[in-house]
Amino acid sequence: MIRRTKLSNQSSVLAASLAALFLLTAGCGGGAKEQEPVVSVQTTPAGRETISQVVSAEAVVYPLEQATISPKITAPITEFKVQRGDPVKKGQILAILENKDLEGQAQASKGNFEQADATYKTSVDASIPQQVQKAELDAAAAKTAFDAQQRVYDSRKELFQQGALPQRDLDAAAVALAQAKAAYEEAEKVLADLKRLGREQALKAAHGSLDSAKGQMQNAEAQLSYSVIRSPIDGVVTDRPLYAGETATANQPILTVMNLNRIIAKAHVPYSEAAALKQDDPAQLKVPGLDDPIKGRVSKVSPALDPGSTTIEIWVEAAKPNPALKPGMTVQVAMTAKTVKDAIVVPASAVFKNDQGADYVVLAGSDEKAHQKIVHVGVKNSEDAQILSGVNVGDPIITSGGYGLPDNTQIKVEKPGAEDKEAADKGDKDNGKQDDVKDAKDTKKADKKDAKSAGSAKAADKDKEKE
Repeated sequence: MIRRTKLSNQSSVLAASLAALFLLTAGCGGGAKEQEPVVSVQTTPAGRETISQVVSAEAVVYPLEQATISPKITAPITEFKVQRGDPVKKGQILAILENKDLEGQAQASKGNFEQADATYKTSVDASIPQQVQKAELDAAAAKTAFDAQQRVYDSRKELFQQGALPQRDLDAAAVALAQAKAAYEEAEKVLADLKRLGREQALKAAHGSLDSAKGQMQNAEAQLSYSVIRSPIDGVVTDRPLYAGETATANQPILTVMNLNRIIAKAHVPYSEAAALKQDDPAQLKVPGLDDPIKGRVSKVSPALDPGSTTIEIWVEAAKPNPALKPGMTVQVAMTAKTVKDAIVVPASAVFKNDQGADYVVLAGSDEKAHQKIVHVGVKNSEDAQILSGVNVGDPIITSGGYGLPDNTQIKVEKPGAEDKEAADKGDKDNGKQDDVKDAKDTKKADKKDAKSAGSAKAADKDKEKE
């Protein structure tokens, strides 16, 4: 029985070898024609829908208003009025520096100003009018003396002509008249100069002293005001590196206030993409860890290129405050530059460029061949592309297997998911083969075990016969 089985196995092996040899001989026949390769592809019809050009970029979050507050004087910090995280209003006192010496200087300068002001008022109301009045009296007295001397001279001249007066008396009267005239003219000149220039210059001198005293007082008051640190904006205290008792150095930050009610994200976008953006374009801010994006708008488009990166700086402002937006964090902004309604749209991944730089798509023809088609692309985003010309609505666009596919290549259009189904079927088939192999191995082991058991029983029977 065992011998017959062995012969049967040998016959099966020989038959299989002969069959393989026959097939090999038939395949090597000279008349067989080589078949063209068939490429499996998937298609999507070109549709008509609304498409938006979206510009995406990485951006850094900043507050729209921020004040890094530094004192203008160097002095110890007497008291802080706020802590980090406290909300503050514009003009609110944040800290006070040591200012006793500044108060003294301000008080002294105020006294000097009040004294100068009193002097000015005295000069205007009393000194200058008195000087003018005195000059007027002097001029009037000089004129009276001149008139009297004129009458004396006229009288003596008349007597001299009558021969009743000697020449010397007439000459003496003439000299006295000339002196009186000179005195009168001098008094008139002093009065005129005082009215024309003296009053003006005296007022200028008095006013100059007043202005000087006032400037010194204002400077002292300004120095004193620098010791009281106030918030220039509404916001929240985000940084306070020093403590009360430490010395604040001039022009070194001691507080930072940010207005978190208005948050912007600054992005640097290549000019080719930023050229389509304009102020008030809708935008979204995508925050890591946040499911829904935050709505916003383009608030500023820089009019010039950044000299370092040759990009355009774009500001995107959040529509409303959101605690998820923290200054300094990095977010992704998506800005809608243009929206086209009723456009012919194909998947963006199905648009390629040829060696000449022209855009093209690959169509699945009715002749079961692939055909490259030159197209003009309009609005494009990460998912879809608008086709201005070259494709009609409903044209089957090859979306899978089209990259690098030569023109007029034989194709086989498969439905989406066909490859996955084929792989699954292949996996099931392989699993079935493995199960068959396993069953065969188990059967072979069982046969060996039975044969071994049979041999042991036969040996036992022989030993029994010998006995």
